[in-house]
Amino acid sequence: MSGIKVLLVDGYIDDPAALGVPPYISPMVRSVAGAAIDTGAVVEYVTIDHIRKGRKIPKADVSVILSGNTVPGRYLRSMPMSVNEIKNILPKLSGWKLIGGSAALSDAADGFNFVIKTDLAASLYDGLTGKEVDERLRNIDEWNRWMVLGADIVKDHQDHPQPLIAEVETYRGCHRFRSGGCSYCIEPLKGEPLMRSPGDILDEVGRLKELGVRNIRIGGQTCIMSYGSKNYLGIPKPCPDIVNGLFTSLREMSFDVLHVDNANASVISEYPNESSSILETLAYCCTSGNVLALGMESADLAVIDANNLNSTPDQVSDAVRAINRIGSERGENGMPKLLPGLNLISGLDGETSRTYDLNINFLKKLYDEDLMIRRINIRQVLPVRREFDKKVDHNKFKRYKQEIRNNIDAPMLERIVPIGTVLKNVYLELVDGGLTFGRQIGTYPLLIGIPYKTETDRFCDIMVTDHGFRSITGIEYPFPINTASMSAISALPGIGKKRVAKIMISRPIKNKEEFAAIMDDVSVADRLDNVVSFE
Repeated sequence: MSGIKVLLVDGYIDDPAALGVPPYISPMVRSVAGAAIDTGAVVEYVTIDHIRKGRKIPKADVSVILSGNTVPGRYLRSMPMSVNEIKNILPKLSGWKLIGGSAALSDAADGFNFVIKTDLAASLYDGLTGKEVDERLRNIDEWNRWMVLGADIVKDHQDHPQPLIAEVETYRGCHRFRSGGCSYCIEPLKGEPLMRSPGDILDEVGRLKELGVRNIRIGGQTCIMSYGSKNYLGIPKPCPDIVNGLFTSLREMSFDVLHVDNANASVISEYPNESSSILETLAYCCTSGNVLALGMESADLAVIDANNLNSTPDQVSDAVRAINRIGSERGENGMPKLLPGLNLISGLDGETSRTYDLNINFLKKLYDEDLMIRRINIRQVLPVRREFDKKVDHNKFKRYKQEIRNNIDAPMLERIVPIGTVLKNVYLELVDGGLTFGRQIGTYPLLIGIPYKTETDRFCDIMVTDHGFRSITGIEYPFPINTASMSAISALPGIGKKRVAKIMISRPIKNKEEFAAIMDDVSVADRLDNVVSFE
């Protein structure tokens, strides 16, 4: 198939096994590119944001769309393709038309020649090599080869080189596949876990770095603690030598950001010594602000039993304590080095009116222990694997979610980033009205609102001045008092309107003594002494 042109439209993926909404680029879309290149085809990579901004859809012999969001997140400046966007773009595509990702499960897939629900890269490869286009999973050799070959498309992503972050997979499947795993998850259906070797992962990461990628997340696995383990009976025993060796090598590559993804709380609880070794390595080798998402799902033992969930409340408590003990120290970018995240799912089998209370009481106990949880993801179960009988009461779910946001999330955030904390390397992404929004690059970064307009598409440091439920307010640090706008100066804590006017007419202010005189209040001047810059 040499000379065949393949148009690859990245409609962005937001799935449990792949993050691909900017600033992320998913491993799934890179593997599709690699599979096509492996056949001798020429790939033109276009993102949906390119098209949204007016880029003409190129002609091709084969047109491929990868898109879908089974776990919708909080999007800031971009989002996955909508069903309507896919339907509008379809008539403009030429040649064979393939669609993959969870969008293939929607009615947006109607009209495509091939609707791929399993592995778009493998199906495309078969079609381009003259085989029947069918559903199958790639083998390990294809996987590793395609990830290196497909890496080059990162150069055509609008966020390259910064703030782009590339997710890199370690393995597929679940160690609990023999028992069927959690009732809602498709990973156990993929059979015995297929592990990539550390060398193959490092080959892909090395190529990404050569291409200018500065930020990496080792993700796409059900449990990073279980990477390398071949124990498929009961709770898998971690292999610290394998995990620690991989992350030591990754650290030596000196990425700006190195983060991870999921962990199984029962593994950390059952094997504390091995797990502590891995957690210490992650805290040392990775960038601060790292989050280990623990798939708790429910604190209700009846729900856990009915859905074959992987961790009990006691095991989750053990894991949260262990991660806090090892990772709660504040790191170079202002965030704690490594914190847990928790996932809660409503609508599972066995749920009763008590389930929400059990979940809330569990979270309150963790908070009362002075522990930190970086983020709590609360969602309703999606019928990706099968339908669920339980109908979620919308009003009860809303009240339950709001109680967690008010009584757990908000005070927890104040604990994690107290007022006065300086967060470094915040990427300013969007101006909306009179506000500027930004985030640090990485896993589950805090949304930061700056209460004035400032230049975007740049990195700066931010000092925390206030808290919301799941976001924070901050100002640039150090604060440029002689060039800042009036609205920006008004955001300084403790200033007041009269002092803002005095500052504006007194500029340029040469030093802190002049500033203190303008403030006419020693306490306010002292409080801002290390905040204001006079350059």
